[in-house]
Amino acid sequence: MDTSNKILIVDDDREIRTLLAEYLDHNGYSTVMAADGPGMWAALLEHQFELVVLDLNLPGDDGLTLCRNLRGKSNVPVIMLTARGEPLDRIIGLEMGADDYLPKPFEPRELLARIRSVLRRTQHTHSNSGNESLQKIKFAGWTLDMTARHLISPDDMVVSLSGAEFRMLNIFLEHPNRILNRDQLLNMTHGRDADPFDRSIDIQISRLRQKLREDARTPQIIKTVRNGGYVLAVSVVTEKNT
Repeated sequence: MDTSNKILIVDDDREIRTLLAEYLDHNGYSTVMAADGPGMWAALLEHQFELVVLDLNLPGDDGLTLCRNLRGKSNVPVIMLTARGEPLDRIIGLEMGADDYLPKPFEPRELLARIRSVLRRTQHTHSNSGNESLQKIKFAGWTLDMTARHLISPDDMVVSLSGAEFRMLNIFLEHPNRILNRDQLLNMTHGRDADPFDRSIDIQISRLRQKLREDARTPQIIKTVRNGGYVLAVSVVTEKNT
């Protein structure tokens, strides 16, 4: 099996991780399993993965801690699994850098669909990053470095972005001065329709505004459109790599 299809499953429930591994193997992926944080780090040292499926509730360091630490070392996509029903856990997972989340219990085919969606988005982002005309995108004095995947402020400070924040900002930069509603944003960033009670888009935009030093009451870059959604209300300039 090509290593480009390799997925790491981190779950302390042996029955669940074995079931998922068998299902994903059957659908064209090569899987490696780990039961906890030390097992995850050991696997990451030994293999190169396209994606990590990470359970929230683990012995020792939990999934949120592991995801945050992983984000400091790698941009490998992460799908968080959680048995908790609280939306806050899902939002925190996204804030820690997870690319998507899936509450338990779930059907393996739903996880497969999420994996394919995340990998499609990741491949699209990487293909854009490799395009010489998209190395840096400038807006309102800020610069998004597509290669390093971070922001550079008007005063030349580097501002780190989580995977979710990077994708969200990239979507706005691809659609400047166009109103995008929550359904569109969730579909573009996570490949699914919005749940009526899903506030993850609002939370991510709030955090992105903080990174952009926006006044929460009167934002000037990413504006809220009443009963419409959000809009990047500034001009965008692509800087070619020289």
